[in-house]
Amino acid sequence: MWLRRTALGAMVVPLAVLVLRDAPVRLVAPEPATAEPEAPVGAPRPAIVSRAAWHADESLVKEDATYTGAVNAVFVHHTNHTNNYDCADAPRMLRAMEEDHVSGEGWDDIGYNFVVDRCGTIYEGRAGGVGRSVRGAHAKGFNAHSVGIAALGNFGPGTPVPTALMEGIAKVGAWKLRRGIDPRSTVRMVSTNDESLYRRGEVVHLHAVSGHRDTYRTSCPGEELYAQLPAIREEMARLRAPHA
Repeated sequence: MWLRRTALGAMVVPLAVLVLRDAPVRLVAPEPATAEPEAPVGAPRPAIVSRAAWHADESLVKEDATYTGAVNAVFVHHTNHTNNYDCADAPRMLRAMEEDHVSGEGWDDIGYNFVVDRCGTIYEGRAGGVGRSVRGAHAKGFNAHSVGIAALGNFGPGTPVPTALMEGIAKVGAWKLRRGIDPRSTVRMVSTNDESLYRRGEVVHLHAVSGHRDTYRTSCPGEELYAQLPAIREEMARLRAPHA
């Protein structure tokens, strides 16, 4: 487990080198003091356990996926499950969560776009969200142009957050966030629902990587995971750097 203040980037094994387009040759190299910083690019797709692999019940899905375009923000959640599960039980836990979200909450499908277990395994959540950007049911008022990534567990006060889990969140977030957005920056979003913390139509500037509590009256993603968001943003930025 990490100490809270330990930087995430130092603990992660670097991913495969990104292949970039050839840039024009500069006749004169810019001076370091005046050179413009390179814009963040995307990160490679991480390994993802498909819905077929965790045996999602597709008969429960009420509506086809709604596609919303580029992902401008990442919302981090926790699922409120117990933390002492065996990672081999994660697919079973996902099936139970799918049943609860559809039959209990009345949603069209599982609410989160992706779920990450304490071993760092990334699971496809809401159907259709791997190849394209799908509207989830994870951040009322801000489901469009965002991706919801849920940590499988409960990360209230005093609960350590596994390093592998944070690495998994960073990997999928760095991959899904729109190219050109720095995960450490803020983004402009517009609320679509008065039940969020903001009136419908209100323009809000949020962290590009936010916690659920930033837009809704909730403690999600828990005090401990929320405190790790700055480190997760830094790791996402590292994964998206032009020379990562």
